[in-house]
Amino acid sequence: MRKMLLAGVALMMLALTSCTEVKKTDVSADALKVDSLERVVTQKDNEINDMLSTLNEIQEGFRAINEAENRVSVAKDGEGADRAQQIRESISFISSTMQRNRELISKLRQQVRESSVKGEQMKQTIESLVAQLEEKDAQLQQLRSELDAKDIHISELNENINNLNTNVTNLQTENSEKSKTISTQDKQLNTAWYVFGTKSELKEQHILEGDRVLQANFNKSYFTKIDIRVDKEIKLYSKSARILTTHPSSSYSLAQDANKQYILRIHNPELFWSTSKYLVIVVK
Repeated sequence: MRKMLLAGVALMMLALTSCTEVKKTDVSADALKVDSLERVVTQKDNEINDMLSTLNEIQEGFRAINEAENRVSVAKDGEGADRAQQIRESISFISSTMQRNRELISKLRQQVRESSVKGEQMKQTIESLVAQLEEKDAQLQQLRSELDAKDIHISELNENINNLNTNVTNLQTENSEKSKTISTQDKQLNTAWYVFGTKSELKEQHILEGDRVLQANFNKSYFTKIDIRVDKEIKLYSKSARILTTHPSSSYSLAQDANKQYILRIHNPELFWSTSKYLVIVVK
């Protein structure tokens, strides 16, 4: 009886120890997840702060340009021998500040392109800033006409306006080319390929070699190309389905429809395709 009692106590202690180890493992896993999330949040915060800092500098530049334009307006309507000099200095300041804003807009565009933050609103803001540059260019041309009418001829103004015209045109061309490049890169980044078939079909295309997947010179044309942002559900038309490539299990589910045929539903495309842009499923 005493031996049985001691054995029972030992079993209880072993069970408690196992539960404690499981809890420690769970806590450790949770801590890693929290740490990973904190790093992602910190990265996004830093990216947003950098973009906002650049945006604020651009907006400050436009504010300074507006003040310089007001000084030119006052000088051209005033009197005195030094008004031409005042206008010349203000025009030079406007030109250099617009050039600086142009460089900052290019920098902001680069930050948005390299950021992990979805930046559709910021992209619209950039287009608005480019439009403001074009508007300032038109205002400088109007200013030249007004100064000519008052017999205030400033050679620097003509040179600055010509430079601005060239720079705005170059910026528009650059924006167009970058937009095309970004569009192409975006399409490539969001493209994936999938295939499903029986073991024999996959082996015929060298997609499956023994127990190895995508190890040989497989037939890529046998795969179907998809946009991972759009295609999140794949009908497999089979009552038996098994994914052979590696994809995080939390990012998808395999469910049967009314006909007991499997459908792959991708709940988190970014995570699902993070390990491989090729998906191979064996069916019967």
